[in-house]
Amino acid sequence: MKKHLNTLFVTTQGAYLAKEGETVAVKVDNEIRLRVPIHTIGGIVCLGQISCSPFLMGFCAKNDVAISFLTEHGRFLARVQGPVSGNVLLRREQYRKADDEKFSTGIAQAILTGKVLNSRAVLQRAIRDHTEKINADKVRFAVKRLNNILGSIRTEHVLNVVRGYEGDAARMYFSVFDHLIVSQKEAFFFKERSRRPPLDSVNCLLSFIYTLVLHDVRSALESVGLDPAVGYLHRDRPGRPGLALDMMEEFRPFLADRLALSLINLRQVQDKDFKKSESGAVLIDDEARKQVLIAYQNRKQQEIFHPFIEEKTTTGMLFFIQALLMARFLRGDLDGYPPFIWK
Repeated sequence: MKKHLNTLFVTTQGAYLAKEGETVAVKVDNEIRLRVPIHTIGGIVCLGQISCSPFLMGFCAKNDVAISFLTEHGRFLARVQGPVSGNVLLRREQYRKADDEKFSTGIAQAILTGKVLNSRAVLQRAIRDHTEKINADKVRFAVKRLNNILGSIRTEHVLNVVRGYEGDAARMYFSVFDHLIVSQKEAFFFKERSRRPPLDSVNCLLSFIYTLVLHDVRSALESVGLDPAVGYLHRDRPGRPGLALDMMEEFRPFLADRLALSLINLRQVQDKDFKKSESGAVLIDDEARKQVLIAYQNRKQQEIFHPFIEEKTTTGMLFFIQALLMARFLRGDLDGYPPFIWK
């Protein structure tokens, strides 16, 4: 089993990353602030005005450590990585099966089954933990509707119709998402999902955490030799990591959404941490962003039971495990793709 490795997030504006021996050195104003051995890093994410030496880029590529560049507020810009790993025969099989609509529908059904079950579990957990603080009847109704939609997803055989049911499930889930926010209600409220740009603090927080999850899913897929650009639920589009977006779906509710809710409900982020730009976009400030990154890394270290492999692992290892299961399915070693289901 692959060792669980951390992501190095660099947020200090003007920082410079360089190679020093077998370590990554982070310099600010020509002073080394941090040294990290390369073998302990799974990836590097640079947010904002961060630069890297070409020698470090080559060093990271050689050691299979991808470097991602994002804007200060989390929008993806570019990625530097080494040669594609894995068997070319696996990628050829991935491409062939992406052209088979029946096969694509089957994978989409599996992925969305995981997403809807995990969404339902988030709502059920809220009912269990916060019955007195939320409108439990509305949340229970949403759970019932998700059950109905889940049945439709499992029995449908047309890909576009399956996608339509996914949209129905997302709308139902997010229609009660505001009820899951049980503190700081005057500052944090959720009306609907807004992405580009996020128009409120909750959407801003969700979008930022989704970006972090997408980075880790993409790295995991590359580590097992799959092409993150060629998906089944998300069809080909230039510049879009379709397979990474596919696999990310099952992680959104139980990892990203729950983390956002915890940060708000435990007051680890507050109203003062967000500001609205002239364009209407809501942005998170530097200090709060660091708190989110720390919370995300801590969440990845937590132990969790994987029902398919029947083993305990860390949340951060789930990305690699699911990528490995996807590769085994595409090679024909498994009869179906088993999504991660949180219980």
